[in-house]
Order: sequence, then C-alpha cells, then structure tokens
Amino acid sequence: RMQTSGNKPCSCPSFKLREVASMYFTMIAVFLVILVVALQGLAPRGSDFPYKVPLDPEGLLQLSWNVSYPEQVVNFQLLIRDLKFGLLFGMSDRGEFEDADLAVLWSDGHNSYFGDAWSDAKGRLHMDSQQDYQLLGARRAPEGLYLLFRRAFSTCDPKDYLIEDDTVHLIYGILEKPVHSLRAINISAIRRGLQRVQLLKPNITIPEMPSDMKTKEITALNVVIPSQETTYWCSTTELPEGFPKHHIIMYEPVITPGNEALVHHIEVFQCAATLNNFSHYNGPCDSEKKPDQLNYCRHVLAAWAMGAQAFYYPEEAGVVFGGPGFSRYLRLEIHYHNPLVFKGRRDSSGIRLYYTATLRRHNAGIMELGLVYTPVMAIPPGEDAFVFTGYCTDKCTQLALPADGIRIFASQLHTHLAGRKVVTVLARDGRERQVVNSDRHYSPHFQEIRMLKEMVAVFPGDELITTCTYNTEDRSNATVGGLGIMDEMCVNYVHYYPQTQLELCKSAVDPGYLHRYFNLVNRFNDEEVCMCPQVSVPQQFSSIPWNMFNKDVLQSLYGFAPISVHCNKSSAVRFPVRTASLPELPNKTPSCR
Repeated sequence: RMQTSGNKPCSCPSFKLREVASMYFTMIAVFLVILVVALQGLAPRGSDFPYKVPLDPEGLLQLSWNVSYPEQVVNFQLLIRDLKFGLLFGMSDRGEFEDADLAVLWSDGHNSYFGDAWSDAKGRLHMDSQQDYQLLGARRAPEGLYLLFRRAFSTCDPKDYLIEDDTVHLIYGILEKPVHSLRAINISAIRRGLQRVQLLKPNITIPEMPSDMKTKEITALNVVIPSQETTYWCSTTELPEGFPKHHIIMYEPVITPGNEALVHHIEVFQCAATLNNFSHYNGPCDSEKKPDQLNYCRHVLAAWAMGAQAFYYPEEAGVVFGGPGFSRYLRLEIHYHNPLVFKGRRDSSGIRLYYTATLRRHNAGIMELGLVYTPVMAIPPGEDAFVFTGYCTDKCTQLALPADGIRIFASQLHTHLAGRKVVTVLARDGRERQVVNSDRHYSPHFQEIRMLKEMVAVFPGDELITTCTYNTEDRSNATVGGLGIMDEMCVNYVHYYPQTQLELCKSAVDPGYLHRYFNLVNRFNDEEVCMCPQVSVPQQFSSIPWNMFNKDVLQSLYGFAPISVHCNKSSAVRFPVRTASLPELPNKTPSCR
C-alpha cells in the first residue's frame, strides 16, 4: 500500500530538502572491495537477523531481517550468492512490478550504485526524491555478497510502501547485463519473482521449557516432489494406542536441506475422534485415490508458512495431545511450490511437535469464526472487491463462554483462491472495540498461524465479526461457498484459552431470503432462475444473468437479510441459537493510508 497524507501524523522533509535528496547515490565497489558503512560504525552480525526466507526458487537470494519497534524500522540483510550486474528488491500491493517501491543495486560494468527507486504504472524506474532505503553496508564472504540496509515502517513518501502487520509481497529482479542508468533497466526483460512474508513479527517472550519435554516429528515419507508448479501433498500418521494426555507447548518446521525454497507451507490436522476405520494415505491431496476419511481431518494442530519461526504457546496454556476423546489419527499437508519444475527432488519435511506430560493451567482451544461453508453465500463473476461478513453473535458468546471470558493469543486467516482481505473485529455493546487480526494484503497462498501482539479478551455477550473481500475478475461463473478449492470460505481460526465447548461460531444469510432474491431476479430478467426443489443453489446461481443490477441486489441482500447462526460445540451439537438480525456498528471515519 503506497503511503498518502491523511490522519497519520508525519514529519516530512521540505521540497528543497527533497531536491537535495535526489542527488543521493551510494557508490560501492561490490565486486572487489568490502564496504562497511554501518550505523554506529558496526555492520549487524548475521545472528542479529532472526527471520529468514529464500526469495527465489533456486535459493540464490536469501533475505534475513529483524524489526526494531522503538525505532519503527526493519533492518534487512540480503545474501546474493551469484551477483552479476545487480538486483532489484522491493514491495508492492500484490507482487506487481508496476507501482512498486524498490531498492536497486546496479552496475555499468565499472562502478556500482545503490539507490531508492520506484516504478510507475508502465513499469519504468525512477530515482526517488526521498531516499528511504538506507544502505548500512556490504561485505564479501565465501558464500556471496551481503547487502545490509534498513527501511522505516512509514516514510511519508507517497511513492513508498507502508509497512504494516499485514502480509507483504516482496519482489525481486536479477540484472544479468550491465546497465548505464536506472532508467535503462527494462523490468519486463529481467529474471524476477515474488515472495510473501509477514515482516512485522511480534516480539514475544519465549517461555521456559519443562525438563520432561519430548518431541514428535510428523514428516513427509521421502516424497518425490512432483515436477509441476503447485502440489498439495497429504500423508497420514497415528499415535500409539492408549497415548495419554499431554500438552503441545511448541512446534517448529523441519525442512529437508536444499528444499527451503520449495516447501511453501505445512499444516498438521487432527482427524475426527468419531473415525473408527482409517485408511492410511501418502499422495496428492487432490487425488481421486485419497480416502474419504481424510476429509474429516480438518482440526488444525499446527501450521507453518515460509518465513515463520518456531511457534510457542503462552506459558499458561498448551494444546491437548492424546488422552480420552483425542483422535489417534493425524493428517500432514505440505504445499510444494516448484515454479522451475525441478525433477527428482526428494523431501522429508514436516513439523516437530514439542509436548509435555506436565500439564499447564489451561487447555488451549481453536475456535472457527466467519461464514458457514454453504452455497447460499455466492460471489458474482467479474467482481474486484465483493464483501462477505460472518458473525459470532452476542447470543452465542453469552451462552458458550465462561464468565471470566477467553483470551485469544493467535489467529490464522483462511479463504480459498479469490480471497484478498480478511479482518476480524471485537464488538461490545454495539461498538467496535478492537481489531483481533487483519490482513489487507491477504493471499490464499500464504497462510500461517500468527501470534497477536497483545491478547484479546472476549467476554460473554461480545461479538466477533469477520469480513472477507474477494476478487473474481478472472471468473465467468458465480463462486459459491463450499469446501472445493474453486469454492470460497471466510474463516478465522482463533487460538485461545481456556478451552470451551464452543468450536464453531459462524453465520450465513437466511436461505429464505435467498429464495426472495431469485424471485426478484426472475421479475426483472428475461432468463429465469429455476425455483424447482430438485435444482441446487449452485445451479440456480449459475443461471443468473450477471448484470450490474443483479450483482448490486445480491450484495445488498447479504448486508441486510437476517442471518442463520451456527453456534456449535465440538460434538457438532448446536447451542440453542438460530437466527438473528445483523448488528449495526457506527460508521468509522476512515483514516488515510
């Protein structure tokens, strides 16, 4: 998101200072000389950068970073393993190279230059009049060149990207030929790509680990990674019979060396405790050979995405692992991202769980917020920002939560391929009180459990409202709610303690109002939607002529129609809550971003 002036106070340089700043270049002899131009005289050590991610599939560019909240800056260390004539590194709204905020290192074959730049809507590069990527140093090492630089979260520069808690789409480009000026770089002709990360990781205190802590690795079984760009691989495992109750208190990724750029994200799911017969499986998640039972393995135990660190539970809580009512069967799902279509790569990546028999004070739980998986929620084709909202109502929390409330400490947002933004807010007494989790640059290709910067207390009578925004500009048919990858979801899995019986708190529009919508469509359009009982809701939506009137009326329907509330226990039995009117929150004056 590019920065604009607005409600956020900024101290910006005057016009004259900006003009002087436009003369700023830093020459560095990157090929022959070790340059150290570091803040306070010292370049940061590699150990000072706890977060790491490969930028490219080959691992030629390795990004590390740390976050200074007191200074409101991100410090970057970029390892370039095979530097030729420079590179581009930067950020943009969705990973585009147009309208991007960039740091550029380039060489004309004799001298090398570093500068803060931006690209216009046609992808042409311009030196930024305000140099906000600050070079700290560069050093040559046997493994390549380390480039050290920093960037403030907010710079007051309209050409700069505003770094927030959201997903950040990092972009890179590799210069393989000398260029005589910044404007001579043709970004459409260079090797380039993108990587998604959350740059602003929260500062958390790592709890002390108990002496009786044990580990269990849940990993792929020496899989040959398919030679295609995207693969979701599923495998199953089981715990020993009679495995007693423990608490999971931490987990971390286990990545096969050499596959760091291919393993995109990993999830471990617990299967339903009601499953008696279970068929083990090791293969693609979308295979017709996959046993149907795996569809009942959807309770998230652990999730990791590229760039994430080890996940620690608060010292007062842990996730139940084993014991009565806990399914012995687990499903591992790994997303392999193989854009260079490597062949024959073997992988045994997965997640290492740390658990203890010394139970903590609270069992941690996972609650599912948002929208019910139902086709009555549909997105018309050709939409750039269609909005759904799901409600965990005050009636549900009043019935299901303890008097002292619960504490949410982590959150995992989830949609399918059309999702672009997700936000959950806490409302109390009809007023929005707090944002639980928000990602305005959300990508369905980057989903991780994120620790919250501060815990969110939820009490009986509170509401949790989850809003998702979708883009269907590339689709010609309606997209309905459902489990399929081309269907849609709007979900926030919140991690909290103490665990309650409430496992699902979601809503959907009252189906009766959808029938009224179809009747209205039939009154104003020549093509009729069949109202026959044997015709499914997806079939009805597929027969609608999607003109502007029909789209707008549907969006309005989702905004005012009564909702059907699903307030479910873990046993799938509902608390006695049925339908409700939509809560009305006062409009907030939007802040300029």
